[in-house]
Amino acid sequence: MLSHISDKPLRKVSIEEAHEFIKSTKGCAIEVANATALCILSPVLLVILGSLSEESKFNITEGIASLIGCTALFLLIAIAVFIYITYGVRASHTEHLEKEHFETAYGVSGMVKEKRQAYEYTYALGPAFGVVLCIVSVIPVIIAGSLNAPDYVTGCLVGLLLSMVAVEVNLTIRVSMVKAGYDILLQEGEYSSEEKRIRCKTDPLSGVYWCFITAVYLGWSFWTENWKFT
Repeated sequence: MLSHISDKPLRKVSIEEAHEFIKSTKGCAIEVANATALCILSPVLLVILGSLSEESKFNITEGIASLIGCTALFLLIAIAVFIYITYGVRASHTEHLEKEHFETAYGVSGMVKEKRQAYEYTYALGPAFGVVLCIVSVIPVIIAGSLNAPDYVTGCLVGLLLSMVAVEVNLTIRVSMVKAGYDILLQEGEYSSEEKRIRCKTDPLSGVYWCFITAVYLGWSFWTENWKFT
């Protein structure tokens, strides 16, 4: 498979390695999806308790609401970051499949194509259900605003909205990462040989670009002290 692209001998992926990669990708997809959902859910308790603290009948002070809400926020973020880091360490062992050209042993491509074809319905159903859920999640907040509902009701509904969005993102990431795993092994789509060649040339520029943008953002923000605007 395009062995003329590089002077180096191409790595050959056996059917055992392909099976292990698919299994690992499915496990990692669950972890990354859950970690991302935790990030979205992290402010939910803070939003809900903050809105409830504005009503005296709930007997929740603003200090207690902030204490519990911020503790939950940072705890969920910490768990998510831990998952991301451990995922990154494990994924580093197979990142060459995403970046380098390789050959597959006899039967690998056929096996992967068969699995991807069987997965197509799940891949289509997951994001479709998630997008519908994301759209529907806005409806309660719109209704509450139209009926001039109390602020604490709106706050609770915003928490519900974030929870539904977290479910939507979780579903989308799970199916998308598995689909990407099949594309990686087949070297198709954004993991084709041509795309890999382009990525090898643009990755260094991308790193420099984002470092420059970050430096400009921090420099401008510190100089003007207008963090809200920047």
